[in-house]
Amino acid sequence: MAQRDSRPRAGITRRRFLGAAAGLILISGSPVWARPRRVGAPGRPHVTHGVQSGDVGLRGGVVWARADRPARMIVEVSPTESFRRVRRYRGPVATPQTDLTARLELRGLPPGEEVFYRISFEDEERPGRVGEPAYGRFRTAPDRRRGVSLVWGGDTAGQGWGINPDFGGMRIYETMLREEPDFFVHSGDNIYADNPLEERVVLPDGTLWRNVLTEEKAKVAETLDEFRGNYKYNLLDENLLRFNAAVPTFAQWDDHEVTNNWYPGEVLEDPRYTVKDVDVLAARARRAFREYLPLRRRGEIYRKVSYGPSLEIFFLDLRTYRGPNTTNDQPVRSETTELFGERQLRWLKRALKTSRATWKVIASDLPVGLVVPDGAAFEAIANARPGTPLGRELEVADLLSFIKRERIRNTVWLTADVHYTAAHYYDPSRAAFRDFDPFWEFVSGPLHAGTFGPNELDATFGPRVVFQRAADYPNQPPSDGLQFYGHAAIDGDTGVMTVSLKDLYGETLYSVELEPAR
Repeated sequence: MAQRDSRPRAGITRRRFLGAAAGLILISGSPVWARPRRVGAPGRPHVTHGVQSGDVGLRGGVVWARADRPARMIVEVSPTESFRRVRRYRGPVATPQTDLTARLELRGLPPGEEVFYRISFEDEERPGRVGEPAYGRFRTAPDRRRGVSLVWGGDTAGQGWGINPDFGGMRIYETMLREEPDFFVHSGDNIYADNPLEERVVLPDGTLWRNVLTEEKAKVAETLDEFRGNYKYNLLDENLLRFNAAVPTFAQWDDHEVTNNWYPGEVLEDPRYTVKDVDVLAARARRAFREYLPLRRRGEIYRKVSYGPSLEIFFLDLRTYRGPNTTNDQPVRSETTELFGERQLRWLKRALKTSRATWKVIASDLPVGLVVPDGAAFEAIANARPGTPLGRELEVADLLSFIKRERIRNTVWLTADVHYTAAHYYDPSRAAFRDFDPFWEFVSGPLHAGTFGPNELDATFGPRVVFQRAADYPNQPPSDGLQFYGHAAIDGDTGVMTVSLKDLYGETLYSVELEPAR
């Protein structure tokens, strides 16, 4: 596909936030401990952690909320902010088995329309006692060509950088909200279950970073409640609450939802853990992930979301089916070299081949060509051997060859993971393995975590660094401003996709226009 660089564009007018997302934290004393704040009428159930929507498609989407007690979810939907005309749904009961979370998949909504919703809870023990609602909105996917935009990034509350009231919390979510995107792709590391927080961190200039603290963030997560507590911690942030109420989240996971660089069958040697079996930890983490994010109730983490004629997003799960982290230099595919796993790879090929969307975005929780070491082993796809594909590269080579052979056009890879932002162009004329069509990979993050990089780029698939902005020193704090997200906008008339890499303040660091192949 052809591409042409473009100058940074002016920011979009800030979205007017609708209704009140439930306020959650009261800051007082030292250390800074978070305490839930009750809202609404006394004695009635209330929404504790705001509302979320996700996996929005042509005629519906998922809405989510959490109650303060066992209670039935009540969802009201309207085409207008005034809620003069309302469609009412009786949702599931939020029970202790789901940590009082509840979700409902709304169906039968009109395509391409703004949807206003409000969620309240009805007391199970005293029917008719309904608490105050919390409000949200989303836009269903269009059934005809129009402009579509999304933001993406990964890595929230990692490396010891939690919610700092002095800094203004997780400010990048407020910045992304100003983009007025149709939806948000969280590329993984929604939480850092293996990164406990300290009350204070001394910064290089001698000033202090203060973290809001909760009990669950004081140690590594091992129990189900501790994994749940990591999600509840992030939902203490007012920026994230406003963002969740106004922008649907399409979530995938990576390693820190469980523990750093994990793989199935691993036995931990980390002395912080009393539970050493990673499979036990991953099962608990997966349950918490599904309870606290607005995913469809059933199905795999890998999935496809269709967002109109212009765009389909293919979400990968490069954790669940992988083999162990090794030297990653095996010459033949086996269980040891698996990354996608056979079932997921077959699904992805079939879904790409049958897609009729102009753009096929592959949302990957790991980059293709960046080298990510795990001690003497390798964590991601690349193996720092710029030659014939080996190890996990074998599955990627198979996929790229399939895309070329089946003439699947306009694939773009979006990812995070490495805690800096970059644009990579993969060119077979520069590659050791050449059986593929050129493609772009865009990396962005962290959203609110330590900044690192840049990483070495493996030449096997011929990548070129077109742009990158990384840390000035390892684990640079959010207060230094080097937090990054990506923004992609598809023009409804021309089909051109403009991809921009942006910083904490919404400034465009790099932008490129991609012309669709016809």
